Amino acid sequence: MVKQTSRAARLMRHERLRKTLSGTADRPRLSVFRSLEHIYAQVIDDKRGATLAQASTLDAELKTQSADQKKMEQAELVGKTIAKRALDAGIKEVVFDRGGNKYHGRVKALAEAARAAGLSF
Repeated sequence: MVKQTSRAARLMRHERLRKTLSGTADRPRLSVFRSLEHIYAQVIDDKRGATLAQASTLDAELKTQSADQKKMEQAELVGKTIAKRALDAGIKEVVFDRGGNKYHGRVKALAEAARAAGLSF
């Protein structure tokens, strides 16, 4: 039996999720990617293959705000920002794609902040 790494397990979960989950023009996909240092969120229309809105801890405006914050607080800030940008683009409903990560910690904080800012999923 081969030992499975946590990265391989995440990729398998992500493949399993993406079999049934896709974004449309009516309800695009809110994709979340979490690295050790940063967190990224994109609103994607899979039919067109276009990114409609994005936010991450590397954005210039968020980088200055989140410089002295903890990772959970940064994730909440990214969640609020992606919700604001999506609402500005006319998107109210999305499908949440956690990217194979467990709905826990920073991914959960981002999702709940986006919900609180007005996105529904």
